[in-house]
Amino acid sequence: MTTQDPDVHVIPDLTFKVVEREELEKPYRVIIENDDVTPMDFVVVVLRVFFGLDVERAMTVMLTAHNEGRAHVATLPYEEAQERVYNAHHAAREAGYPLTFYLEPDE
Repeated sequence: MTTQDPDVHVIPDLTFKVVEREELEKPYRVIIENDDVTPMDFVVVVLRVFFGLDVERAMTVMLTAHNEGRAHVATLPYEEAQERVYNAHHAAREAGYPLTFYLEPDE
C-alpha cells in the first residue's frame, strides 16, 4: 500500500520514507525537551555519554532545557543524530525515565 507520494510506503502502524543519501548527510539539530521526572544528574550523564559533551556544556544544556523547556544539544548529520537519539532514548527507558530528544533540520 502506498500513499500519493511514491517515496512513502505505509504498512499499518508503520510509515517508511525513502531518503536520498544527500538528505541523510544534511545537518540536523538534536533538541532535548524538559520533563519533570528525569533527574538532572541523569540528563548530564546521558549528554556526556551519548553526545560527547563535556561536563560544563552538559550542565548548560540541561539547565537551559530545565528553564526554557528545550535546548539545543548538537548539530550532526541525520543518521548520526538519529542513532545517538535512539541510544539516549533506550538508556533513559531502561532507567525508567521519559527523557526525550527530537531532531529538526538545521536551516
